[in-house]
Amino acid sequence: MATVNGHASTPDVKPLNGLFTGLPTTIFTVMTNLAIKHKTINLGQGFPDEEGPERMKQLVGAATTNQHNQYPPMFGLPELRQAVARHSKAYSGIDVQWDTETLVTVGATEAIAASFLGILNEGDEVIMFDPMYDCYGSMARRAGGIVKAVKLKVEDWSVDRKHLQDAFSAKTKLVVVNTPHNPTGKVFSKEDLQFIADLCIQYNTYVLLDEVYEHLVFGGSQHVSLRSLPGMQERSIRIGSAGKTFSFTAWKIGWVTGPSSLINAIAKAHQFLVFTVPSNLQQAVAYGLDNESSFFTTLGHSLEQKRTYLAQRLKKIGFNVLPAQGSYFLMADFRWAGLHVAADQSLYIGTFCRTITA
Repeated sequence: MATVNGHASTPDVKPLNGLFTGLPTTIFTVMTNLAIKHKTINLGQGFPDEEGPERMKQLVGAATTNQHNQYPPMFGLPELRQAVARHSKAYSGIDVQWDTETLVTVGATEAIAASFLGILNEGDEVIMFDPMYDCYGSMARRAGGIVKAVKLKVEDWSVDRKHLQDAFSAKTKLVVVNTPHNPTGKVFSKEDLQFIADLCIQYNTYVLLDEVYEHLVFGGSQHVSLRSLPGMQERSIRIGSAGKTFSFTAWKIGWVTGPSSLINAIAKAHQFLVFTVPSNLQQAVAYGLDNESSFFTTLGHSLEQKRTYLAQRLKKIGFNVLPAQGSYFLMADFRWAGLHVAADQSLYIGTFCRTITA
């Protein structure tokens, strides 16, 4: 404690990281707190109602008890990396070399953070579709990136191709494509993906593919990975999630597949973020990818039924329910409520939540 004229003075407080300390309270926290306060169902919390396969849970316990609990390999257990490679070929038609083109992470969000840190340099531009998963912008900026947001058209969540094309430049380093999309539920069409791929080739750009909801697709739609298109295998990385695939969101097991040059760069960031991932959970996920397809291939149909049930009731009370082809999400337009539209959409949604619970 410093002193002035013999009296203690308050030391100067040095500023903390401006990017993260400046972030507002997330809308999810606002909604959760309101749900707790009013003892209501929390529709803003994104986790499944049902647990995943029982056999996978049993394997976690058995691996913890019967095998060692020391550091596993930094890139992940060979059993899981091999299962990820087989899964890629079986469900996306993409060949992956398990020993050079896979990396196991602590959930998909760590995979995203490590990818930004491993790929971006200061001043690199990153194209993202808006609305977006809320970690994208902050993590890309922390890695030195400059975010170029391309808004999806609200009426049908279609891509404004002119706006997208105008966002590309010689400074574009990375494009983030999330399909099925959080939070709209949009499944990007093969035509949209081809348009994006053509621009990436033209501008020599990398692509981060957040495909954690790849199996959560509704009837009449099909998930296509942009990495499966001509010319995209060597410039794209794909991110997957056991939490979404098996409804085990607490496990935080994710993976990245892509060309070894990109995987190695991402792994350098991964080693200083977390270094490694719990081995007992990895073993259970490896089993699940190979043996529990009956669970994850039926998730889309189950979620579609639940979404239809909720959508019908929201429409009856005046909401305009926007279209979706997959994922957990349902977007409902409440502009009819007559609230002032804030520039920050999260503040607008927060106002609506507070208004209906007042």
